[in-house]
Amino acid sequence: MSAALPREAAYVVVGGGTGGNVVAARLAEAGHDVLVLEAGPDFGPQGSAAWPADLVDAARLGRSHDWGYDSGSTYPWRMGFERGCAIGGSSDMNGCTQTWGHRRDYDAWAEAGLEGWATDDLVPLFEEGMRRMRVRLYQADELTPWQHAWYDAAPAVGMPRLADLNGLDESAGFAPEAVNIEDGVRVNTAFAYLDPVRHLANLTIVGDALVDRVMVESGRATGVVVRHHGDTATVRAGTVVLAGGTYNSPTVLLRSGIGPAAQLAPLGIPLVQHLPGVGENLHDQPFLLMSWSGSDEMARDMDAARAAGWAPDEQAMGKAASSFEAEAFDLHFLPYSPTHLAGRERWSVGLSALQPRSRGSVRLRDADPDSAPLIDHRFLTDPEGVDVSILAEGAGILRELAASPGLARRVGGEIHPGPETIDAAALRAHLYANPDNYWHPVGTCRLGLADDPLAVVDARARVHGVEGLRIADCSIMPTVPRATTAMPAVVMGEKVARILLEDAREGTS
Repeated sequence: MSAALPREAAYVVVGGGTGGNVVAARLAEAGHDVLVLEAGPDFGPQGSAAWPADLVDAARLGRSHDWGYDSGSTYPWRMGFERGCAIGGSSDMNGCTQTWGHRRDYDAWAEAGLEGWATDDLVPLFEEGMRRMRVRLYQADELTPWQHAWYDAAPAVGMPRLADLNGLDESAGFAPEAVNIEDGVRVNTAFAYLDPVRHLANLTIVGDALVDRVMVESGRATGVVVRHHGDTATVRAGTVVLAGGTYNSPTVLLRSGIGPAAQLAPLGIPLVQHLPGVGENLHDQPFLLMSWSGSDEMARDMDAARAAGWAPDEQAMGKAASSFEAEAFDLHFLPYSPTHLAGRERWSVGLSALQPRSRGSVRLRDADPDSAPLIDHRFLTDPEGVDVSILAEGAGILRELAASPGLARRVGGEIHPGPETIDAAALRAHLYANPDNYWHPVGTCRLGLADDPLAVVDARARVHGVEGLRIADCSIMPTVPRATTAMPAVVMGEKVARILLEDAREGTS
């Protein structure tokens, strides 16, 4: 279904994922000439038979079109960093939970001098993203028995039942999730944003087009070098918008000679712009999956729910504050019980520390665009040990909740991390030995002022020192919001699209 590769376009959007599709659609709607280059396939509009079932089925996580990135040798085992490699990007693969975070997340960006990024600036974009992504809110009576059990018991540990999770001034509570699901279909950004504009002659979508690097001439981005169906070609551009995500946007910059000079020289990449922050500041919310044995009663109730119809893995979530958090909340609790794995029941709740102190990096292995990057999150490495302490406190809250009278008989005994980690020192040792991720990486091309040596883009998403080059994905977040980052990623696209349209009206780049 992929179109032929054109030789030029006014706007070249690199990456047809969550943020990139939003930018492309908004520019195309306004009449601009737009080319989307997606490294994976373009399966066409919603309803096309080419769409793999796992990417469409919102009851499970998609896995068929993944970049295949992992932790490499940074841990004794390989931790998967799943990211979507197809039109729609990671919005094809996620659990469909749409949370916004807290007011302090975005106000802190504005307080650091990033004009236009405060919460009140972004709320209209969140609202528009929710509308376009066809987000609906589960009602309590729709929850599966596993979800409902935790939702009902949550007030026992100070998490009141809430109507939804997206009150930007709320601190703690448990609520049904808001989800981008329509008739059992995961509504990705290709369906929500690209499909309404696919018919426009000024929009071209090219799949299986891996961008190697951005061409820069006299300090200005002039196009991209792309591998398409085995051939290498150049496409000229008036403006290049990178939207490859937290792992891929920095690697495109690095291959383009934009990044730390000391890293580029050994790889034989000529320096175009020295930006030490490219690939740095990588962080994700550390995660622990706790599991229980379940009960015959719960198994019977869940079997009945499956037989009755819709019974997805994820439907409700809790948020709470550890002793390290005074402003808002810094923990998520996510009941999880896959219903599509016949005969393989799992009774789990994931927990995540939402404001990590630890920082890692994304770097090039070599200059070949087909080579996977070196991704080192350095989970739980903050010198003060705060990240692991927050996870340990979260585990304590869940254990208290699991032992409450209304829940204990239904969830059974803890099997992971297990009774042997009841001792505080043993639990911390387990956490350090078994770090995990919440699939919300951000920060590798972060927003910042010109006098910030580690900033990569300014408040208008312009790459420092290179004209005509913008970034529109979660890589530009200075810090991760207290959220699942699917909707914040849409907002990154909405925000950058509006900036581009403003600049087009004013004739600036």
